[in-house]
Amino acid sequence: MKILISACLLGCRCRYDGGSKPHPVVEKLAGYHELIPVCPEQLGGLPTPRPPAERRGARVVTAAGVDVTEQYLRGAEEALMLCKLMGCQAAVLKERSPSCGSGAVYDGTFSGTLIAGDGVTAAALKVAGIPVYGESAAEAL
Repeated sequence: MKILISACLLGCRCRYDGGSKPHPVVEKLAGYHELIPVCPEQLGGLPTPRPPAERRGARVVTAAGVDVTEQYLRGAEEALMLCKLMGCQAAVLKERSPSCGSGAVYDGTFSGTLIAGDGVTAAALKVAGIPVYGESAAEAL
């Protein structure tokens, strides 16, 4: 199966802070599936590193209040296009991210508080019928 995957979970240094979040279970998926790495924030035109951002309702804003919703929407469109182009049947995305989070994201106050919701890319993939898993649920694949 082809799986769209957050590149940071494979060790790519594309997170907002210039780091990565390699995950051993996610890395093991490569032995069984074809993984298609993606960083929606970079696809949307944001640099690495970049200021941290969180969902605030339908918007995505940085801690300084800069609205980066346009870049997140563009990144989601590009990630969805890549997913379809490559024939991905599922996605494993970084939990709690304003782009990739599925089921829970930070609340926009930059206080570490989680709320129910999806990141911009996760939401777009779900609307398109692509099952989305966070890294803690990757074993299901």
